[in-house]
Amino acid sequence: MGKNFSRRNLMQLAGGAGIASIVAPRLAKAAKTKWPIDVMREGIPKICAYGGRDAAANRALQQVGVFHVIGSGGRMPWTEEALRRMINTYKEQGMTVVNAMIGGMRDIIRGGPNRDQEIENIILSTRAAGKAGLPCIEYNFYGHRLTEGYEEELGRGGSGLTRFNYERVKDLPPLEHEGKHTKEELFKRAEYFLKAVIPEAEKANVRFALHPNDPPAPISRGTEQMFATFADWKRYLDLVKSPYNGITYDCGVCWELGEDPVEVFKYLRSRDVVNHVHYRNVVMRKPYVDYTEVWLDEGQVDMFAVMKEMVRSKYGGSVLPEHPRAIDLDRNRERGIVGQYAKVGGGGFAGEIYNYGFTKAMLLAALSE
Repeated sequence: MGKNFSRRNLMQLAGGAGIASIVAPRLAKAAKTKWPIDVMREGIPKICAYGGRDAAANRALQQVGVFHVIGSGGRMPWTEEALRRMINTYKEQGMTVVNAMIGGMRDIIRGGPNRDQEIENIILSTRAAGKAGLPCIEYNFYGHRLTEGYEEELGRGGSGLTRFNYERVKDLPPLEHEGKHTKEELFKRAEYFLKAVIPEAEKANVRFALHPNDPPAPISRGTEQMFATFADWKRYLDLVKSPYNGITYDCGVCWELGEDPVEVFKYLRSRDVVNHVHYRNVVMRKPYVDYTEVWLDEGQVDMFAVMKEMVRSKYGGSVLPEHPRAIDLDRNRERGIVGQYAKVGGGGFAGEIYNYGFTKAMLLAALSE
């Protein structure tokens, strides 16, 4: 009923027709909504998941209303044949591939001797993606990712949350195989990479989506973060101005930086560079260095406002409700919880189901506004 609706307001309204004056218009509006809402049409966010291991796993995703997946291109460089095989396999199982994560960028990022060969592999993979019909390629650009700062924090009912505690890891030394890099060095390498790859992406009609540095700590094992602040995001986009040089917008990361997630989304959409979305919530105590990834319904990010802005702007791309929280149902399963967040409060499929349901509810509510 709005941010200004309080118990005091309720008491004032209880004696008269005030409650009806507030509730009735909302009920009338809801009554005019045509149900069920077609969430698969163009210009509506597409809730997605990481592709299942087999047909049964993808069937389980469909049962909870998820029909779009993030696939895998396989061995580098990607080939049209391998991508078509992957896309068609998912299609036969009722799923549409919206994205795939690419790697093989170690020397591109760190200035190694094989940089040009890695760029050529990315270009070949991009051309193959365009021919196979893959619309988006996601990637990271980390000198080092400071996941050592993650630790489990218990939330409601003993569920697992993920805290980032920079104080504990800020003085860790560089790793020998990674080295130490400045922000300016990373930006120069990124510019070299983008000027070679983005023109090819435009020809292939394949959008690139760079995920922001997460965690966004200022120094990561001696390396300065290149894509950690909102100003950095803008600078990166200006290296090669194109919708194909885009971002994985993450509303949780926005708040980790102390930025307004809705305003950030508006800015990125105005430049047509939101090429993929991660949808999650956090409680931030100090920007960049101290925050906890929490359940979607209990953080400081207004998740409904974010979804409303996606709907208002007619964003029709992929939305991944990510980082499920750990619950006993997943902990007690035979395989337990797997993946990089398993020991730091991350969850499994039961936690994912909660995320999909919450995100679908936000989407339906936004569409009925």
